[in-house]
Amino acid sequence: MVMAMPMLTTAASAVSSPALYNNHPNNLGRPHQQEAAAVSLFCPPKLSLLRTVSQYSVCRRAPRNVNAWKRRIWIRSELTMSLETSTGPSFADRGKDLHEIPRSRPLMAASPAVVSTVALPSQRSKKSVCLFFCEEMRELAERVASAGDSIELRSITWRAFEDGFPNLFISHAQAIRGQHVAFLASFSSPAVIFEQLSVIYALPRLFISSFTLVLPFFPTGSYERMEDEGDVATAFTLARILSNIPISRGGPTSLVIFDIHALQERFYFGDSILPCFESGVPLLMNRLQQLPDSDRISIAFPDDGAWKRFHKQLRHFPTIICNKVREGDQRIVRLKEGDPSGRHVVIVDDLVQSGGTLIECQKVLAAHGAERISAYVTHGIFPNRSWERFEHDNGAGPNNGLSYFWITDSCPLTVREVKNRAPFEVLSLSAQIASALQI
Repeated sequence: MVMAMPMLTTAASAVSSPALYNNHPNNLGRPHQQEAAAVSLFCPPKLSLLRTVSQYSVCRRAPRNVNAWKRRIWIRSELTMSLETSTGPSFADRGKDLHEIPRSRPLMAASPAVVSTVALPSQRSKKSVCLFFCEEMRELAERVASAGDSIELRSITWRAFEDGFPNLFISHAQAIRGQHVAFLASFSSPAVIFEQLSVIYALPRLFISSFTLVLPFFPTGSYERMEDEGDVATAFTLARILSNIPISRGGPTSLVIFDIHALQERFYFGDSILPCFESGVPLLMNRLQQLPDSDRISIAFPDDGAWKRFHKQLRHFPTIICNKVREGDQRIVRLKEGDPSGRHVVIVDDLVQSGGTLIECQKVLAAHGAERISAYVTHGIFPNRSWERFEHDNGAGPNNGLSYFWITDSCPLTVREVKNRAPFEVLSLSAQIASALQI
């Protein structure tokens, strides 16, 4: 019985040989058949539709001692390496000798091969995304659009009334109906958070298919706990604000954050938002592979918190762990484990503000014989131009400064200040953001 089959997408070949047939316990004494054997499958009737690349024949019958819903499908096919070519067999010739294999013949792979197919989903097309952005993120938004050919930049008019409150306008609001929309935000200071939240709350209400908020740096991440009664955990406050973004037609908002300061902060967000936590460390790993002394790299963590966040991603490198201890009013960094002697040591942390911990860690590593010292942080905050504390070693050794200081472009104001100033080097998150927008 020949059955119509749905189109299938891929094929797998099976291999057989005379030895495989002759050595089978059910075939002792039987001559090897120099012909294509059959592929036998058990499946429910609704799923019993298979097709080979060449012509096929499907015969069904209920074997003994098998539930009634099971059927054995025997498929006999000759291998067709060139389909519909001048030298290949015609459809009339294909499958002309197909027949049901006798019950006594065991299941075997085809000889020389049987091409059977398995239904697989078609390759998912890229999602077209309309990307809005705040003015601080304009340069990064342009790089994101360049990294993804399915991302289209859209504009917002950022104005203010005479009393200072924002006067905002979303251009071509009706044109984004039914579209996937994203907003690239930067909460660099409390002064800009309110106007961006106003846009973030407005976009999902414009009948869009889905909404993604990309907030590379979660600014209140280091204020996540209470040490004394009366302390306010502002990280929890901001998480609650973001958790109440209106739901779009496609469901809850997706939130993309890079290297959040405290891992437990992911539990601050409510059920009406879907946080997606990414990391900038893969950018660092790619950059380290390009260094001439990449075989002498060791990774140093300034404290146990940094080790907990990043050691699994950097487990292929020798590890050095420092810790901070209090002596009176001072915090002193000491070497806890690892040997930096003769190595190019890269200090890794999620963020830097004043830079005091990194500088003390640099001094300790240099005192223990590190040949070169560099640093990486995902978020270079550097309030009050504290980046000026970091000098370039100019090849004179780790006591004089850093060989490299890598940061990402998650904090655009810092990027503009340190651009083209050694030892700073900016690694862009644009490709990772473009990839996250396709989730």
